[in-house]
Amino acid sequence: MSSFGFWQDRSVFLTGHTGFKGGWLALWLQSLGANVFGYSLPPSTDPSLFESIGLHSLVDSTLGDVRDFSYLKSAMTRAAPQVVFHLAAQPLVRASYEDPISTYGSNVMGTLHLLEAVRSIPSVRAVVIVTSDKCYENQEWLWGYRENDRLGGRDPYSNSKACAELVVQAFRDSFFPTERYAEHKVAVATARAGNVIGGGDWSMDRLLPDAMRAFVCRDALFIRSPNSVRPWQHVLEPLSGYLKLAQLLVECGPRFNGPWNFGPSPEGIASVKTVVDLAAAAWGQPTKVVTDERSHPHEAGLLMIDASKSQQLLDWKPAFSLDQAVDMVVAFTRAWQQGEDLRARCLESISKFPAVPDIFRPVTVK
Repeated sequence: MSSFGFWQDRSVFLTGHTGFKGGWLALWLQSLGANVFGYSLPPSTDPSLFESIGLHSLVDSTLGDVRDFSYLKSAMTRAAPQVVFHLAAQPLVRASYEDPISTYGSNVMGTLHLLEAVRSIPSVRAVVIVTSDKCYENQEWLWGYRENDRLGGRDPYSNSKACAELVVQAFRDSFFPTERYAEHKVAVATARAGNVIGGGDWSMDRLLPDAMRAFVCRDALFIRSPNSVRPWQHVLEPLSGYLKLAQLLVECGPRFNGPWNFGPSPEGIASVKTVVDLAAAAWGQPTKVVTDERSHPHEAGLLMIDASKSQQLLDWKPAFSLDQAVDMVVAFTRAWQQGEDLRARCLESISKFPAVPDIFRPVTVK
């Protein structure tokens, strides 16, 4: 790719910038010289990555709901972006059982609103919509799901992500078809990542955030399903894929349309117990782990995704082993405990990220 300085001064509209993944992506984009316009609800946790790294001073931030079409469209019109990343969502399986209406409203209608807004913004050239590895109809197979496998989802969260994928497909085929690319000039892709871990995630009912809270407070760690298997990956890994995908959508158009998986190497597919053991060892202090035997809403026992397409066609690959990724989460939590400069720590992690060329390393710190 002839792409040195690709992101410099490029206008980017990013939904979900106050969240965990969105915060990391906003910082990375800003460090590459992009003009980042964020649109999101206020941070849902306290502490939050958004506040901890002072992201409000780095990006043009609009607090708004993707379910509010008029406000979303107004914010996007003002930004006049060339690239759109859509990360805003209700991201938790268990929360989707408690509030399915809000989950579908954010994850399905929010996606619909974003794409409808894109139709009226002539500057847009690329749209990357982040869904989930849970969008597949999970058969508990012993192999990873590929992008052409059947969509589904038993719980409201997973099902809403499958619905979002169908919305994207319908809009792409109806309004941004390949055969009319010269007319509309918009390329659209979806990204399906594995279980993402990293520093700055303080969400409830997520394994490593729950573990870090227990370790910090010297409490017992309660886990629900120690034998459940998931594809674990550090947050910088899928984000590097999103950046590369967006760049290729701009430079090559509809050739890179469609869904893309971003998942770990086989070593990163591991049980909850394995991840807990790695985290406890990295923390270095005795920890009591208790299996919560109470009845819980259904969650899949086995989930794997196959990222061969991204590895072969995007030249993307996982960067860290599972133990390295877990160690980085623990190190970030220790840094937060000790009052270190978390923005500097994040930028250092980005600058040392091994899986992307120099064009994706920070060039400015504003």
